[in-house]
Amino acid sequence: MRALIVDDEAPARDKLRRMLAAFDDVEVVGEADGGAAAMELAAQLQPDVIFLDVQMPEVDGFAVAASLPDDGPELVFVTAFDRYALQAFDAQAADYLLKPVEPARLQRAIRRLRMVPRVQAARPQAATPTTQLLVVDRGATHVVRSADIQWLQSADNYVNLKLAGRTFLLRRTLESLLKDLGPGFVRTHRGAAVALAAVRAVRPRGNGDAVVVLQDGTEVPCSRQHRPALLERLQAPAG
Repeated sequence: MRALIVDDEAPARDKLRRMLAAFDDVEVVGEADGGAAAMELAAQLQPDVIFLDVQMPEVDGFAVAASLPDDGPELVFVTAFDRYALQAFDAQAADYLLKPVEPARLQRAIRRLRMVPRVQAARPQAATPTTQLLVVDRGATHVVRSADIQWLQSADNYVNLKLAGRTFLLRRTLESLLKDLGPGFVRTHRGAAVALAAVRAVRPRGNGDAVVVLQDGTEVPCSRQHRPALLERLQAPAG
């Protein structure tokens, strides 16, 4: 169940993300701090469910809901106010949670979502690595081939896509992006990952850490925690 969290308050997003981490079948694929960003991410990430705040500057939660297609993601409104409940269900919301969200109440919401046909249909599908990404930069939409990405660098809820001579900024978490890119990429550090095809060498450093040297000479940090998995993946046969 791919989830998008939308709330203009970072502590609220952090708390809900931690609570959703308790469910093995829920993956938070992105976060948005406002309605405009939520609409962009909903189109880009195609989540199964959006956990959506109501009161947000400029574009509120109901405007986001109205912008979604009829076959779009399920909606769970998460707000501190109970007065929007009727309006939320008029917007075809799957559930309505009051802040502070109680674990038992969230569990009931997840249980209800699991019964939704859209979510049930999505669960058994095998993940196929994406071959390209769409990145909006200065009003233009760029098609970035996965094969052209040399390495990835996380920056909060964004990821820098490092290509030869160019960098694109994508609103995603590194963890969720790696799942979409598939086995051709491997994490080397809490905030970095490399394309296996771009690796030229792995040079050891002190305390078990290392530096990954790419084909163009770029050096990417590799922590001792991730070094064994990187070496194992580099030794694995292609395909």
